[in-house]
Amino acid sequence: MLIVRLTKVFMTACLAAFAFIVTYDNIIDYGSNYAFVQHVLSMDTTFPGNALMGRAITDPELWRLGYAGIIAGEGLTCLLFALAAAAMLFGLRDTGRFNRAKGFVAAGAGLGFAIWFFGFMVVGGEYFAMWQSKDWNGQEAAFRFYMTMMAVLIFVCLPEPDASAD
Repeated sequence: MLIVRLTKVFMTACLAAFAFIVTYDNIIDYGSNYAFVQHVLSMDTTFPGNALMGRAITDPELWRLGYAGIIAGEGLTCLLFALAAAAMLFGLRDTGRFNRAKGFVAAGAGLGFAIWFFGFMVVGGEYFAMWQSKDWNGQEAAFRFYMTMMAVLIFVCLPEPDASAD
């Protein structure tokens, strides 16, 4: 059914738009989220005297490098989702072509998962104890991001209806 495929294209394009805006915002308003990275990596707002403070990174060069990696990953996520949406759109009436385009969705969702789950939940949340900070805790937002990507990925990867149904 064409409407199902169009919905898959639309939802993927929405993920591309999201990743674009996040990337754009981090470049244009660099200082706001740089402060976030600085506080998380330096662990300066975690519980006083916590035993994990030996993990803290206090070198501004490493903060900048980490932030640049985050921005690059978000930008690449945008690109992968945009390629996926375009490829699916151009293959809308060709099931084989449409299915092959889904690989870009998987790549985009995989990279997005790496950034927002591994980067923000595992590294930031647990390794740098971001969960202890009242002010610099991005775990809830990260959860919304990667779960949305996973839900779209699952939907997109569902088998396509018989072409005769179009």
